[in-house]
Amino acid sequence: MSVEQLKKSLKEDKLVYGFRSTLLGLKNGKILKIFLAKNCPQEFKDKLKNYNVDVIELNDPNKEISLICKKKFSVNIVSAVKK
Repeated sequence: MSVEQLKKSLKEDKLVYGFRSTLLGLKNGKILKIFLAKNCPQEFKDKLKNYNVDVIELNDPNKEISLICKKKFSVNIVSAVKK
């Protein structure tokens, strides 16, 4: 999957980063879609796929996702939040 969808979400949506923030948002019904880095741990992928939300697996590793999102920390999971 290309990063074009992620770049579009960066411009249009409010985003949260990380597993815990995403899981909390899922439990509260606030997450629209989830972007996963290529090297995201499998246990995270398995837990997040149990929810009825679009999960998009990117072909880029977490360091590339960090650069795209302009973050100084490693980003494995990016989630779009309902406004």
